[in-house]
Order: sequence, then structure tokens, then C-alpha cells
Amino acid sequence: MSFDFDDMLAKIKARQWALADIDWDAPGADLIEPELHAKLKPFMADLMWIENVGARGFAAMAQKAPTETLSEIYRYFHAEEQRHANAELALMRRWGMLDGDEIPEPNINVKLVIDFLDKYADGMSLSFLGTVIPMLEVALDGALIKFITDEITDPVAQEAFKKINADESRHLATDYAVMELLGHSTARKLFIDLVGGWIKPSLLIGVLSYVPLLNKMRDNVVEMGVDEERLYAAMRRFKAVGERNPIANRVPMYRIVKMHAGWVINRDHPYHLLADALVKITARVPDRFLGPQPTWSKELTYEPVA
Repeated sequence: MSFDFDDMLAKIKARQWALADIDWDAPGADLIEPELHAKLKPFMADLMWIENVGARGFAAMAQKAPTETLSEIYRYFHAEEQRHANAELALMRRWGMLDGDEIPEPNINVKLVIDFLDKYADGMSLSFLGTVIPMLEVALDGALIKFITDEITDPVAQEAFKKINADESRHLATDYAVMELLGHSTARKLFIDLVGGWIKPSLLIGVLSYVPLLNKMRDNVVEMGVDEERLYAAMRRFKAVGERNPIANRVPMYRIVKMHAGWVINRDHPYHLLADALVKITARVPDRFLGPQPTWSKELTYEPVA
């Protein structure tokens, strides 16, 4: 394959940034309209926690990478996703959305996915993680971050998300290259990975967490006054990967995730009866059935650390 992982690692190292690079007290925080400001806190909180979902996924992928170069790339991506979450937390503080040192709670669907990943991600294969995490990055980060950059005129937010978008573009380029790398595996290995993953009872927990998350985020996007087509357009980009790169289509999990994406963007598909029902059901899950927030989430901070 033509993708140069060593070159990508060099680019990643050269383009690191820190919260301290941004002047969080610069003018412009008052440019957000009051009506939008009222809706923005839960939206930003969900976005911040979704970054942590990506971070946890990359941490697990670093353990599964077939080369040390790719493993190091994933360790950088893990740190970058955490930095994105911290930057979004710093923006919430800048906009007066936090009470003191408050760390906003994730919504129940994000909590369920975080809980699942924390318990089971380290036991999942790269073919599973390497297809699901890119889908979340494309669909959720892509659609939600694009909304912020299009609708929020605060120059500090624009600066922060310009840096975040640059990181995400490198994540996705690597994600797609890894799917191609996985596609070069033998049919036997691909089959063993698929069957080995799906026979685990834990995967059902993951599916029941993942399915309502996407529909819940669609609801959140619509509630912000955004056309849900923006989310669906981001998901179509994930589907297009296999059309541009037939080798990626050899990965059974990619084809399953791509098929699921097709259901999600088709609002007339009966799949939505199940997904919307799961959103309502999960909203009633008592907190006592969920574990405590993982210890790594305590690394969240709005402080402009290096």
C-alpha cells in the first residue's frame, strides 16, 4: 500500500499543540447569541465526552497495532483526543457554562459507550476497533465540529477548532489507511477476526450502546436547530471509503458498519423504530446500573497545560 506511516508519524510529532498556545481570555466570548448559548452547554458536553470515547478507543488500538510505528501513532491520537476534550472544556468555561471547576456529565448514551469501551475495548480486535472508531469520528466529530465552526463566530473557538480539525484529518487519513491494511489480510484471518468478535457476549452490550448513541446525537443536532442531513452527509463519507478503496471492502466489519451507516441515513428504514426505542429505554437506565466514571476521565481540565 502507498500510505507512509513513518511520514505520518513525523507529521503528527511536528504539529503538536497545547492549550497554552491559545489565548482563552481574548475578546469574542460574547458573540454567541443568547438563544444559542442556552442550548450549547449540553451539546458541548456531549462533544467533549465523545472525544474521550475516541481517546479510549485509540488507547486500545495502540495495543493491537501490528507495528511499533502505528502503535506510537495511536498513542499520539489518544493524547490528541484528550487534548480536544480539554479544549472544548476550556471553551465552555470561557463562555460561562461551568460552575467553578465543574466537569459536565455525559448523556446516558455516551456513558454507556464509555462504560463498554472501558470494560471490553482491550479485548477487541483491531478490525473491530479500526472500523467502529473511524465511523464515530466521521459521524459525530465530523458533523458536530462542523456545526460549531459554521455557527460560532467567537475567534477563539475558530482557532481551537481549526487545530482540532487538523488533528482529525490526520486521524481519518490513518484510519482509512489501516482499513486498507486490514483488507490485505488473508480471508481466513478476516473470517477468524469476525467470528471471534461476534461470539463474545460483550459485543451485544456494545451494539446496544452504540446504536442509540447515533440516534441520540441526531436528536441533539436537530434540537440545536441543525438539519440532520449534516450528520448523514458525514456518515456518507464513511460509506464512500469502500467505493474509493475496494481493498477496505474486504474487511467484514467495515462492510457491517457501512451497512449500518446506510440504515442510519435512511430515515424511512425500519431500523429507526428499534434505534429510537433504544434511545427512550436507555434514558431510563438508573445511574446505579452504571459504573463510576473511569479514572482516566479525571484528566479532563480546562487549564491551559502544555
